[in-house]
Amino acid sequence: ALIALLIKRQAPGPVLFKQKRIGKDGRTFTMWKFRTMHVHMGGDAPTPNSPYDPRITPIGRWLRRYSLDELPQFFNVLRGDMSLVGPRPPIPYEARHYRGWHLRRLLQLKPGITGPWQVAGRSQVPFDEMVRMDLRYIARCSLGLDLLLLVRTVGVVLSGRGAR
Repeated sequence: ALIALLIKRQAPGPVLFKQKRIGKDGRTFTMWKFRTMHVHMGGDAPTPNSPYDPRITPIGRWLRRYSLDELPQFFNVLRGDMSLVGPRPPIPYEARHYRGWHLRRLLQLKPGITGPWQVAGRSQVPFDEMVRMDLRYIARCSLGLDLLLLVRTVGVVLSGRGAR
């Protein structure tokens, strides 16, 4: 409730941001996040993931740094679209540009809120390496590995490492 109030107070628009993502077996679902950007008003957009993106609200910058913008994804977990740990779900546009071996990460497991990419540096991990991490995770996933990744995620989130 506090995060919703801060978002509403800082910038007009909805509190939640929804986006289509690709889940297990290539099924599309709606993923929820707290909105971290100003509502699009037209004009030229800066390069995505630039160090300073004026579209991101000040509270949005803080939410992203500590991954609090992802809290609504727990509703995706409750709905069965996602799990706590798994491969990151891509945007359909991204998936259309995947090479064959990239697609393997979409077929076997539900996507997760966190995964190997999260604990290895988040946005600092190059795409192909993120896919390799996901494929290694898929090959050896277990309750023990999931618990380890969840514990390590807490440390990464609290430190804000690798966030944009």
